[in-house]
Amino acid sequence: MIEPSLPADEVSEAAAVFSRIYTAWTWPEVLRALDSVLPGEIAPDVAHRLFHLARAEPRHPAAALADALAPWTIPRPAVPRRIELHEPTSTGSVLDGLPDLYSVEQCAHWLGLTVPELEWFADRGNWLRTAGPPLRHYRIWHRTKRDGVRVIEAPKPRMRETQRRLLHRLVGKIPAHPAARGFVPGSSPAAFAWPHTDRCTVLRIDLRHCFETITLRRVRGVFDRAGYPPRIARLLAELCTTTTPVDALDGVASAHAALLRDRHLPQGAPTSPHLANLVLRSLDRRLDGYARRNDLRYTRYGDDLALSGDTLDVDRTLWMVIRVVSAEGFVVHPDKLRIMHRHQRQRLAGLVVNDRPQVARSEYDTLRALLHNAIREGAASQNRSGHRDFRAHVYGLVAWIGATSPARRQRLLQMAAAVDWES
Repeated sequence: MIEPSLPADEVSEAAAVFSRIYTAWTWPEVLRALDSVLPGEIAPDVAHRLFHLARAEPRHPAAALADALAPWTIPRPAVPRRIELHEPTSTGSVLDGLPDLYSVEQCAHWLGLTVPELEWFADRGNWLRTAGPPLRHYRIWHRTKRDGVRVIEAPKPRMRETQRRLLHRLVGKIPAHPAARGFVPGSSPAAFAWPHTDRCTVLRIDLRHCFETITLRRVRGVFDRAGYPPRIARLLAELCTTTTPVDALDGVASAHAALLRDRHLPQGAPTSPHLANLVLRSLDRRLDGYARRNDLRYTRYGDDLALSGDTLDVDRTLWMVIRVVSAEGFVVHPDKLRIMHRHQRQRLAGLVVNDRPQVARSEYDTLRALLHNAIREGAASQNRSGHRDFRAHVYGLVAWIGATSPARRQRLLQMAAAVDWES
């Protein structure tokens, strides 16, 4: 009989650390990670029990390790249970800080909808896939890219407002992995790029069709893990996903169109960016663990992944990244893979990171030249692309360039103030 030796609080902490530092579900790697968080004399026995209970990599490694450690765990003292004299209003398993939603009727009331409206917005029967444009919840258009088209699916006003409520009241309260530097409060391209400044080698990887690859099942998994009952998790996932009508897929490559024909995260919905972060949490955890173990740095901004280090083994790291990305159900975009060494321009999210994150000097000089000519010849003479609000467009460029350089921002704002925007 194994004598208990670890307090329950220490077991919880060890399990949490273990879930962050192991990088592969193999005996050597799991044993190495267990040696880091447990007494050495019990680590092999715990590893045997862990693999007996979870032969394949579990979805929740921390919970799996806590279960495996049960024979070594000193239980917490029993606490008298308070008797509830009224009917409970939740399943009791929803994460702290999230609203309790236990029925379709309550969910509809919480979102300010009737039950028929809620089911219509959720498109539970996929009937809007063949409906005419007036009945659809999204306006759809294409933007040309170098390697095809980007399909934008922007929700109409009532759908957008429903999704915004869902984002602010529920989705946005579920934390993303710390390595996610996009679409979270306080994030920015500079926050994504800063950890990779002044590094010998920077590796940038792009995920192909990231939003379209995130299916209804994956989004439902986010709400399942948050503790919602299956029917509510599915309903919430349906509110955040869509199926692209066939008549909106003209000119879209067949492989891309196949993803869009299934329920997926729409590009343009307010809930999509943070839900993508939550779905990618497992990928972030695995790559961040690999980076920490090998003295590297890892961050992600949307579908852009970056790893850097002074001793980065490019072949080994790239092999590991592709393997993890594939295991998580995503695809690396081969044409957007970049290996950037110190003697080259190292660029992430539009920022040069060789010294510190900032917009390339050429972009700054181009905007200065535009403002100089606008001062001399009038703003209209420089609006060669026909922007409807050229002033707003230029001030947007000033904000982008000045975000990482106060000196540049001040200089550009002085020049912009001298332009006659009406001429």
